[in-house]
Amino acid sequence: MCGQLGVICGTKERQPEERSYLKWLFIYLLLLSEKRGPYATGISWLKDDGSHSIFKRPMRATMFIKEKEFVEVISKVDDNATWLAGHTRWPTRGDVNLLANAHPIRAGVVIGTHNGTITNADGLFEQLDLPRFAEVDSEVIFRMADATLRDGRIDLGAFKKRLALCRGLISAVMASKLDPKTVVVIKGNKPLELRYHPEHRAIVYASDPAYLDVALTARDTGWQEIKTRPMSLMTFDCENLPKFTSRPFTLAASDRLGGFLRFTGGTDNE
Repeated sequence: MCGQLGVICGTKERQPEERSYLKWLFIYLLLLSEKRGPYATGISWLKDDGSHSIFKRPMRATMFIKEKEFVEVISKVDDNATWLAGHTRWPTRGDVNLLANAHPIRAGVVIGTHNGTITNADGLFEQLDLPRFAEVDSEVIFRMADATLRDGRIDLGAFKKRLALCRGLISAVMASKLDPKTVVVIKGNKPLELRYHPEHRAIVYASDPAYLDVALTARDTGWQEIKTRPMSLMTFDCENLPKFTSRPFTLAASDRLGGFLRFTGGTDNE
């Protein structure tokens, strides 16, 4: 069990107070998500010019936000930021003290976070001849996405076919540094909930909807639920967040007795 959280920022010139509010939401969700992963914490931001920053440490969120580097990274979030990503890790595989195993993970030009376990990751790295930097199975998701790039964009059709080779549990969020205004959200067979605010032109998400309920009602009641289905591959364009695309995807049959056979869901509106 891990915690994913983040803010997808629609294009807008924001006043300092609004930027501060969105940062506050992000930090609050990071702290709330500590329960889902107290062993390592990480954050990243991506800007519309493709620049990015990643900071992660093998510590719980309450200690993480006191680090000087955390303050420095958050202070650089401005109106050019398209995505703020956070992750709290409960390790199932890989040394928790090795930063390469913490999220967000960068694989080529793709940055992402994942909640779940890909049980056949080792075989997929070999089968698809993918480079490997870390010990965690999550890396294979972002390596597969990076391998499908066309003109810097993740080819969702090709990526969907590769996802169908995966066995296990997955929800993930990712983006390409070469296509920084597009954020891909995989809502699979692990929880992931999203909310949208039309005035702020922003989406916030978290693994547990209770965290969103607590954080979003504390200061602003204008947040709206984004209704999504399990096993949906969604694409959000920062120029027009409400008009997102969604298509169903599948995972491979489990090779373990009592596991899932095949999951489908979502509506293809592309």
